[in-house]
Parts: sequence; C-alpha cells; structure tokens
Amino acid sequence: MTGSPVYWEDPAALADRITEQCQGRIVLAIPVALGKPVAFVNALYRKARADQSIRLKILTGLTLTRPEAGSELERRFLKPVAERLFQGYEDLEYPSAVRAGTVPENIAISEFFLAAGKWLGVETAQQNFICANYTDAFRYIMDAGVNVVAQLVAAPSPDEKAAKETYSLSSNPDTTLQALAERQQGAANFQFVGQLSDELPFMGRDAEIPGREFDHLLGGPCRKTPLFNIPKRPVSLTQYAIGLRAARLVPDGGTLQIGIGAMGDAVAHALLLRHTRNDEYRALMNDLAFGPDEPPDCDDEPFREGLYGASEMFVDPFLALIEAGVVKREVGGALVHSSFFIGPKNFYRALNEMPRADRDKICMTSIDFVNNPFEFLDRKRRDRPNARFINSAMKATMLGAVVSDALESGQVVSGIGGQFDLVQQAFSLEGARSVIMLESTRERGGIPDSNIVWSYGHLTIPRQFRDIVLTEYGAADLRGRSDAEIISKMASVSDARFQEELLEAAKSAGKLPRGSVRPAWWKANTPQTIEAALRPAHDQGLLPEFPFGTDYTETEQELLRALTWLKLKAGSKSSEARLLWRGLTKRRATVNEERLLERMGLTSPTTFNEVVLRAILRAALSDR
Repeated sequence: MTGSPVYWEDPAALADRITEQCQGRIVLAIPVALGKPVAFVNALYRKARADQSIRLKILTGLTLTRPEAGSELERRFLKPVAERLFQGYEDLEYPSAVRAGTVPENIAISEFFLAAGKWLGVETAQQNFICANYTDAFRYIMDAGVNVVAQLVAAPSPDEKAAKETYSLSSNPDTTLQALAERQQGAANFQFVGQLSDELPFMGRDAEIPGREFDHLLGGPCRKTPLFNIPKRPVSLTQYAIGLRAARLVPDGGTLQIGIGAMGDAVAHALLLRHTRNDEYRALMNDLAFGPDEPPDCDDEPFREGLYGASEMFVDPFLALIEAGVVKREVGGALVHSSFFIGPKNFYRALNEMPRADRDKICMTSIDFVNNPFEFLDRKRRDRPNARFINSAMKATMLGAVVSDALESGQVVSGIGGQFDLVQQAFSLEGARSVIMLESTRERGGIPDSNIVWSYGHLTIPRQFRDIVLTEYGAADLRGRSDAEIISKMASVSDARFQEELLEAAKSAGKLPRGSVRPAWWKANTPQTIEAALRPAHDQGLLPEFPFGTDYTETEQELLRALTWLKLKAGSKSSEARLLWRGLTKRRATVNEERLLERMGLTSPTTFNEVVLRAILRAALSDR
C-alpha cells in the first residue's frame, strides 16, 4: 500500500467494503490475544452470518473471553467481578457460537493456541484446531491464502512527533511484521486493516510503522473501548516453592524468559527477593533444602550486571524487575524484546503513563526475532548468554518428556505456542537452559494424583530435548544424562506418596536396577514440608498471594481462597456430602462469615439449593 489509508468510523461499512474487495471470499488473519480488532471482526462475522454466499475463514490464536463459572458458587462470585472489570468492553461474537455449535457453514474459525482448558469438549474448536509452533503460525497463515490482515493499533498522542504519520502495532507485532515484510517484497497480497484504540499503549521501535502501510483505519466510537484485562490469580505456597528455586537457576548477566500466570509471578517475585532482600531469600532457600542435591548452576547473589529479557510474552512483572534493577542489561538499546503482551488494567496504565524514552527500552518485535532458534542465530548467541527459558507444564514423564498442551485423548488444552521454539533455542545458545516448572501433584475431590508419570500418550517436548524439570521439591538436571540417572532425578523431585510406584514402573520396564532403593531424604517431599517451610514467610508478608497487586477486593480475595480450596476438595458426591454436613452443623455464622455470605447473595437462603450452597461455602470458609 502506498499513499494514505481510507478512514472509517462505521465498522459495518468497512466490513461491506472489505467483502466487496475480496469478492465475498475472505481469509482473515488476526493476532493472538489483545491485538484482535473486535469491532471490525464482529462486523465481518455478522455480515457473513447474514449472507450465506460469503465465505469467511478466521485464522488466529488465543481468543480471549470473559471468565466463565463452572458452578453456581463461581457464578455468584464472578458476576459482580466481570461487571466491574469488563465494563464497556465489547466481546467477540464468534466464541459463543463456537461453544454452542452454531457457527454457520460458510464461516470457519481455526486457532493455533486456545485459552487454557476453556475449549475441552467443544467439538468445533477441537476439530478446527491447528497444531503449530508459534514461529510456524505465520507460514501456515500465508499458505492458507490470507487476503485480509487486521489488528488493534495505537495512534500516537498529539504531542508525539509525527503524530499523523505513524502508528503502533503495540501489543502484537508478532506475525504482522512478517506479513508486512512479505507484502513489501511482493510475496503476499492482502488488505491491511487497523482498528484504532486510544487505550492501547503506543510502543515504538520495531512496532512503530508508517500510516501508508494501512489500507484501512477504523476509528469512531470503538477507539474508546476498554482493553481486555486478565485478573491476577493468587500464588500458592507450592508455586512459590517452585518460583524460589527457579530464581536460583538464573545467572547474573544472563537472559530471561517467563510467562503469564501465578507461576510466572512467583518466579518474578523470587527474583526480586533475591536482589532486594537477599538475606531473607537465602533463608527461604535454606528452609527449602530437603536433601544433599544442589540445583544446576546455582546462583543466589543479588544481580550486579543484571538480566536482559527475551520473552515471547511481555508480562507485567517485567516492569517491577526493570524498576528494581534486576532487568538492566541492554541489547540493542532495549532491556526487553518481546512479541505480544496482555495483563491486568494497571499494566496497561503503567505503560501508557511511562515516558516515551523508558517505553522505548521495551522493544515489541516479530516472533521470529524473539523465538526462532534458526533466525538471527549469530546475533542471539552473542546477545543472549546464559539464557533461562522458564515455562510451565501439566505433566512430565519419568524419562523427561513434557506434556503441556493436550490430553492423551488428543483433546487440546491450550497449544504448543512458543514452548518448543524456546526449548530448541535453549539447545542452540551458549550456556542456555530450558526450565520446565511443574507442580508435582494435582488434586481433585480431595484425592491427590501425581503430575510426574511413567509414560503418557501425548507429548509436547520429546525426551531428546529434556533439560531441567523443576518442582516444588527441587530441580532435576536431565541434560545429557542416561535414562537410569534421569529416572532417579525425576523421582527425587516427585511427591513422596508416588515415588515407590514410579520407581517400580521403571524397574518393571528394565530401566532401573531391581535393587534400587530410594534415599531416605526423598521422603521429605510432602505438601506438609512445603507448608512448614514457607507458611511463616507468607504470614509475615514476604510471600504475598498477589505479589504484583490484584483487581479483587479484600472480600473477593477471601472468597477466592475458599472457592479455590473447594474446587480441589469437591468433585465427588461423597466429598460434597461431607462438606454439606460440615456446613449444616456449624455454629452460627461469625460477622466475617456473614459479610462474605452477603457478597455471594446467601445471607438468607430462600430455596433448598441456596441452603446447600450456603452450607458448602461455610464449610469451605472454615476449612481452607
């Protein structure tokens, strides 16, 4: 495109023009997560839904939807939260149709990454899923014949230089920069649509592009629409144990990748403790020293040279790490290179209020630059020494393979995303390591199960890429080890309740000597040990549930603890019956309980169902 883009205020009128230009056959690519141009996508979806002669294919990843309740108690909790946090936000229309199975036959929606756990059992989403590494997604989109690329973009404020000439891809230059490069070279032909947002932070450097790149810009009322925000989840003591251990694996002067969620928050907070409250950090690590094994490449000193961030997702804890001087090593004038971001409201606010010079230390750029182990390799080997690519998983096998994206049945939980890219990068760069974080057990209906298994029918990371697996009980350094050594190391970081069963499976397979006996210190791997080691620090405020703040009120935080506990303990009729009896036989509610019950609309139950809900909630409030 050369010249000036056509400016629109009505998304329906723009959808009409795009449909006409594409002769009713539209292959639309929109970015992952925050960068989706919701008003434009909705207008195009409505037009295709109303006119069956139009063929619309949407290619994307990580479609964001409001939190959904899995029970009546969760619904009562979430409804006021959602009304407050998503006030004025325009929802995408296609997700509800996908869930209901009502997407018209002339419309197809494929994603290469799903919001974790939200689409299990949804046939349309599962059948149209495209399994792809993040760095391969762009090529698949181009091969599909994309003729429209659209995304949310930021216009500079009036005081910015060249305010009318440049725009920012902001949260999502990830694959768009690649697409624009191909179009400039004549290898691709598509209409480029930008939906303007006054809320979206203007990120400069690689994300800043000239207005002539756009064919169409959509403004009007949608410019004022709030951004999607993700409320923080509380960090558990188990997750803190993992985060504290992970912080010890990050060498000064190195490179850092972390992800979103409670586990990423735990790692970032632990890095801050190591740097700013080092004596207390060391004391915590001493409390977590259950046996003689030391983690690989251990470093627990404050950061002098500091870290550089090369992280596919730019998460809000990076701002705290920059402010504290943990992330301070610059590469090409940037403290962090990243490809997309999403977070809570205060994260967007902080970026918007940041001086331009400071914001330019955060370089949003293409996913090829951040993740691809084969692109810019010489530069990456020079700039990313001792990198630690820290990601989480659902399960790991005793032979070191990792399960992160799908179940044995083939049902997709989320997607591979960038995890395999980052693991490959860890094997390509000097001194780099892949660190896979894993809670050793999960609990459902009060019954624990091991997340470390002998084998599993689906793998995300095959065992030839085994590196470091980190649980609350320690780090298993697997790279270059024999199978017998790896089995022993994996057992040493598993929960004591499952160790004998796992070791017996290895012996039965001939992978471990029959006479092998687990050391006595392995038996300390219990939730009670973690509780004893870290509960005092939590009670003293050293390990807060929300280390980077929260949008939940204090009342909602108390309820969230109870509902989280309930989700773990309930799940069977017998466990729910025990909870019901306990709640029904409790003494009169305290003033605090009445306050929490009032927030849930259960002060004076009028139906049998409300009596049951009140009793179960009271049991959870007292026993969590």
